[in-house]
Amino acid sequence: MKKIGILHGKERSFPDAFVERVNSKNIEGIVAEPVKIDKVIQGVSSGYAVIIDRISQDVPFYRAFLKNAALCGTAVINNPFWWSADEKFFNNCLSTKINIPVPKTVILPSRDLPADTTGESFSNLAYPLDWEGIFNYIGFPAYMKPFAGGGWKSVYKLIDQHDFFDKHGETGELVMMLQEEIIFEEYYRCYCIGGKYVRIMPYEPRNVHALRYVADFKPSEEKLQLMTDIVLRINHYLGYDFNTVELALRDGVPYAIDFCNPAPDAERTSVGEENFEWVVETAVTFAIEKAQAQTDGADNLTWGEYIKRSAAKQPLF
Repeated sequence: MKKIGILHGKERSFPDAFVERVNSKNIEGIVAEPVKIDKVIQGVSSGYAVIIDRISQDVPFYRAFLKNAALCGTAVINNPFWWSADEKFFNNCLSTKINIPVPKTVILPSRDLPADTTGESFSNLAYPLDWEGIFNYIGFPAYMKPFAGGGWKSVYKLIDQHDFFDKHGETGELVMMLQEEIIFEEYYRCYCIGGKYVRIMPYEPRNVHALRYVADFKPSEEKLQLMTDIVLRINHYLGYDFNTVELALRDGVPYAIDFCNPAPDAERTSVGEENFEWVVETAVTFAIEKAQAQTDGADNLTWGEYIKRSAAKQPLF
């Protein structure tokens, strides 16, 4: 019997629906359940062929558990080693090398010194930074957001450099990105599962959270194909099995705004019934595929083109 587990926190609608849907298919030799952990012993299998991870970004203990499980042959969705290394600024940097349009972006040192450091820890950092060069490159209005994390936490819209310095003073030890504002005509949130299943969802980030999926953007077939190609390329290079990509269209050009969401929102109440049904059914289809292909003791993780090409000393693009 191959077990498919889902590791989650307070989230309920997607995990419950996922487990129920897998089991309702009555596929011989495959069963799904919420992951159960009563001990984690080094080098010992978790007992799961597949685990979908929805919470380890917030729980370091779970991240360690998943790495041990992967070492013993579990197909973890998403790859816990890559997710541990990844962050939003690197994603933007990679995009500039694989022909994905992204907003102009810089990364900034934290406003306050990190714990256990002093000014001498930053001997290689110029003081002051070249603020004039940074502001001329980005322009205003601009957005400032953490280089890692999500959930729209600590995101600021800035109207000028005075506003920037006021808001940056509130960010403490967070490492922030300063990013060009993309004034968009259309905006889409795009699910990508298994590096092959894509759903383009009209999305309006200027609405209140409960109404962001209430948008009347109607892309042409040509735009749909263009966005699908971008979404697939991003996920193939990063190696995510379960991710969302946000695309803002300016003058018809899709700019990738946010595409490091490997535990993306899948709540029925926020994504809506049709999108929820697609996510559940597609996640189930992919998880079953992974379980059927999984081999105990082998590496069953997905590795992105960036890692694979770099390790093989091949051209990136």
